[in-house]
Amino acid sequence: MKTTQRLLVVIAAVLVVLASTGCDKLKARDNLNKGVQAYKNSKYEDAINHFQQAVALDPSLINARLYLATAFAQQYIPGADTPDNNRYGEQAIEQYKEVLKVDPKNINSIKGIAYLYLQMKKFDLAKEYYKKASEADPNDPEPYYSVAVIDWTQTYVPRQEERAKLGMKPDDSLPAKDKKVCETLKEKNTPDVEDGINNLNKALQLRPDYDDAMAYLNLMYRERADIQCDDPAARAADLKTADEWVDKTMATKKAKAEKQPGGGGIVMDQNK
Repeated sequence: MKTTQRLLVVIAAVLVVLASTGCDKLKARDNLNKGVQAYKNSKYEDAINHFQQAVALDPSLINARLYLATAFAQQYIPGADTPDNNRYGEQAIEQYKEVLKVDPKNINSIKGIAYLYLQMKKFDLAKEYYKKASEADPNDPEPYYSVAVIDWTQTYVPRQEERAKLGMKPDDSLPAKDKKVCETLKEKNTPDVEDGINNLNKALQLRPDYDDAMAYLNLMYRERADIQCDDPAARAADLKTADEWVDKTMATKKAKAEKQPGGGGIVMDQNK
């Protein structure tokens, strides 16, 4: 008899827990829906509050974490180096990483983290996550392009700093001005320059009319040209290639514009 009573008590307790859990999940989804509505109305603080409640009530609700991360990211202002602003960025990254614990190949989370690190100028971390995005989706050209943009930034900035120290004008040749500085930059920048060119070529293989990638190929070849310290012919060849990519970029942009309605070109099948 006592055994039966104990069993009934246990069953009752389990039912209470299950009912409570089910209730929490319903409340979580209600908060998720309210958060989505607030987000659509650009009421980001309200949206964040609802998404936080949804996550607290049901930590397994992945969509709530994704929306929470996106809402935090929406509040983050690139370039504004303040504690509150940086906190929004870090909170967004934290939520994206929580999603990745459950779904390691969630491409939105991977790209979200990469983009935020890029805006925070944490270039090595941004590059790491853009490469993860390429692994998760090898057919997406944008992560390859983004890695190349970081490569260019990490080569262009130090090169310009050295040119400024030497008092160089825009058209001055670095090798002619100071070969020692040129050799130092060549050793430091060549891996990123080559990586950038390779990634941009991959992006263009996947999207042949990717004019932004074409524009950065122009920039990357100019980077390589300026560190061709003892090879004037290679420098001239890189500058020629850079100019060719300028022409390709302009031609591609023009072709795209002509395909747009009202762009002056013939647009087929508009009424089909």
